[in-house]
Amino acid sequence: MSDQSEPTGPSAALRAELLEIALDAAARAGAFLRDSRPEDLGVAATKSSAVDVVTEMDIASEKMITGLLADRRPDDGVLGEEGASVEGSSGVQWVIDPIDGTVNYLYGLPSWAVSIAARVHGETVAGVVHAPVRGETWRAVLGEGAWLNDRPVRVRPAPDLGLALVGTGFGYLAERRARQAEVVRELIPQVRDIRRGGSAAIDLCDVAAGRLDAYYERGLNPWDYAAGDLVAREAGALTGGRPGEPLSPELTVAAPPGLFELLQARLEELGAWHD
Repeated sequence: MSDQSEPTGPSAALRAELLEIALDAAARAGAFLRDSRPEDLGVAATKSSAVDVVTEMDIASEKMITGLLADRRPDDGVLGEEGASVEGSSGVQWVIDPIDGTVNYLYGLPSWAVSIAARVHGETVAGVVHAPVRGETWRAVLGEGAWLNDRPVRVRPAPDLGLALVGTGFGYLAERRARQAEVVRELIPQVRDIRRGGSAAIDLCDVAAGRLDAYYERGLNPWDYAAGDLVAREAGALTGGRPGEPLSPELTVAAPPGLFELLQARLEELGAWHD
């Protein structure tokens, strides 16, 4: 008699359903944000500091996404950057950033995205990062690879640390930014160069697509990295925080195997995980 255990985790059908809903919600919100952006767009509120802004379009985008999710899957939980919080009873939780790269959006720069991830019992199983102005949509399903529009993507082979093009970002509090600048000052002579794009979700996806060799940042929240993290991992990247720890608001690191360990160790030495 063969010993066949029951399959564990969400079914392929559920993963596919969650991906399709995320794609639909991201496309609708992205089109709205792109086509309805007012010329005189201003700041509706601030959060951690005067430069940590929320626009009226962030709020409208989140309402659009959560409304669609409530129609399609009313028993699911929701965690959104702009305050959406629903416990849910299905075991599925949606993690939403209605505009990742709000300052880019405010200034009319193209590198902003709608980021939507679906978690099942705490594990991210589907993720979409949609950058409408760039005409790019990244998607991933756990165990099924990562895609940019209609083509599969893979990370670059790991270069030596000295040849790595590394993306990063900076927080909104002045004290944290000063500390992050010190880390960059120490790191930049040891890598090929540093890039600062302004959207964590896009940066993680750019690692997946081989446009960056690596990415790190302190101060991210789950809505910033949930979808991009899955895309990066499904494209072959390793992701994490401090050595031996998962990615978290303390530190997020993404890079191909071989480079990941080198960069993570160097960031630990530089204290990139604390202010």
